[in-house]
Amino acid sequence: MRRPLRLLWIGTYERDYPRGRILRAALTIAGHDVIERHVPVWEGTRHKAGGFLRSPALLRSGARFARGWGSLAAAQRRVGAIDAVVAGYPAQPDVVPARLVARAHGVPLVVDMMVGLGDTLSGDRGRAGSSVGRLLAGIDRAAVRLADVVIADTAANGAWLSGALEADPARVVVIPVSAEVAAFPRSEAPDPPARAVFVGKLAPLHGLGVVMRAARFPGAPPLHVVGTGQLDAWLAESLRRDGAPAGFQHTPWVPYDELGALLADHHIVLGVFGGSDKTARVVPNKVWQAMAVGRPIVTRDTRGIREVLTHERDALLVPPGDSGALAAALARLASDAPLRQRLGAAAHARFLECSVAEGVRRLTDLISAIRVREVS
Repeated sequence: MRRPLRLLWIGTYERDYPRGRILRAALTIAGHDVIERHVPVWEGTRHKAGGFLRSPALLRSGARFARGWGSLAAAQRRVGAIDAVVAGYPAQPDVVPARLVARAHGVPLVVDMMVGLGDTLSGDRGRAGSSVGRLLAGIDRAAVRLADVVIADTAANGAWLSGALEADPARVVVIPVSAEVAAFPRSEAPDPPARAVFVGKLAPLHGLGVVMRAARFPGAPPLHVVGTGQLDAWLAESLRRDGAPAGFQHTPWVPYDELGALLADHHIVLGVFGGSDKTARVVPNKVWQAMAVGRPIVTRDTRGIREVLTHERDALLVPPGDSGALAAALARLASDAPLRQRLGAAAHARFLECSVAEGVRRLTDLISAIRVREVS
């Protein structure tokens, strides 16, 4: 049995983002020591696209970043012996200074590449080929080259990292996003009538237009959209022009610690329906959270989703961009309480099967193997 590892989690990563918290908790439960050295830089901006990418915002963030890493560089000298440096999500801004820290300690650098910045701008934001997109894609490739280990959230994303960004497949470890059980406990479904909920930043990735069109079909249950983002103006114009679907409700934002109760108060949870390749590779937070709570899920049929869910067994999967298929799935679930109960229970069982602990074991085994090779 290998000894427990001592890992320095350092940078300007979003400390309260569920991905990082889940990974750090799983490492700690497995007996490893996680030392955090963090400076907040990006947390104040809820939506990283749009205004965040304009020069004044970047200049302000860049100044905070430089000051933050000045203090982190001093702090890392006092942590003692470590086995690896981890640049947490979003890792790309921190990769270069984190690489220097890892080199100073003579240990591997682990990078959590759950999202490609260039991929996000080009695919999600419709800015393929832009100068900013090319710059961000270059940053993604540099992050992969500088890393000794790259963490992906799905095998599909791992394959994309290896193909598009030339990551060594032997150095890519897949650890599912999962959900925090304490924040999303299993719960019984509320009383009928059925209601559907769509949660998330209103970005093209999520396919809000598909969802809104589906909500207007006969038989579709009342829809509650929770979130704000790039498509705020589009949603407002759609409601003004076409009117709201029957029973429609929009809540701009709900705090993270209230999301579990929100999902539990609905009968059906919607995933993502956009047509981008990135959408095809991910299993978003809200799908994992719905699985944890035990709600039936309707989402796009993708290679990423099929790593976790199976159509008719623990979810209903629909083709990308197909509002008619989504409406049919929603109407079917709205009228069939036993089906909702069966799919929700199966989704929760699948959630329990998808182990973050196994991914963490693979990660620490790889770090240990690299350390042995470096020492020998």
